[in-house]
Amino acid sequence: MAAPTDREEPKTVRIDVIFDSVCPWCYIGKRRLEKALALRPGLEPDITWRPFLLNPEMPPDGIDRATYLVRKFGSEARVRRVYGAIADAGQSEEIDFAFDSIRQTPNSVDSHRLVRFAGEAAGDAVEALFQAYFLSGADIGERDVLVGIGAGIGLEARALRAYLESDADIDEVLAENARAHRLGINGVPAYVFDGGMVISGAQDPAILARVMDVAWAGAPRALAL
Repeated sequence: MAAPTDREEPKTVRIDVIFDSVCPWCYIGKRRLEKALALRPGLEPDITWRPFLLNPEMPPDGIDRATYLVRKFGSEARVRRVYGAIADAGQSEEIDFAFDSIRQTPNSVDSHRLVRFAGEAAGDAVEALFQAYFLSGADIGERDVLVGIGAGIGLEARALRAYLESDADIDEVLAENARAHRLGINGVPAYVFDGGMVISGAQDPAILARVMDVAWAGAPRALAL
C-alpha cells in the first residue's frame, strides 16, 4: 500500500524519538528523520522526544571531555578515528560538528527536562541543544546555559529557571530512560512508529520513510511508551 499523497487527507503517524542531547548520532538522526518526512508529505508526524541517558552515572557537574573520551574509547588515537567518522557523517547532513570546542561532557538530565518544559516547542529545544553543544561547545549541563537556550526559543526565562532549580520531572526522565532499556533499546537514536515499529540508529532517510509506510498501513501496536 502506498503512502498518502499530498492531495489526500494527511495521515497522522506518531513518532517517539528516543535520544540523548549529548549524542552526535542523534543530531545526525534528527536531520535524517526530517529528510524522511520530506519524502512523505502526505504523512503528518506527531513527534514526541523521549529521554535516554548514555551516561546515567555522570556526576552532576559532568566530566572533562578529554578524560571522558579516553576512558570510553581507550586511547586518543581511537577517539580521533571515531569522531572523524562522525564528523564525516555530519558533513553529509550539513552539520559542522565542532568537537574540539567541547570542553565538558555534561550530565544530560537537565537538558532533557528543558525539552519536557518546552512542551509544543520540544523539537525547537532539541535542535537548540544540539546546536549549542555540538556547534558552539556550550556546557548544556549548566542551568544558566539551559535558561539561555530556552529563552532563545521563546520560553519564559524566569519560569524555566525556577523549574530547573526544582526537582520537577527528574524522576520522570530517569523512569523514561529505564523504560527504554526495558523495551530493549540500548542505543540511540531510536524511533518508535505508532507504538509498534521500532528502528534504531541514524538510518538513511529512505529506510525511515519505508518504516513509516509500514506504520501508516497499520502495523500492530505493541509498545507502551
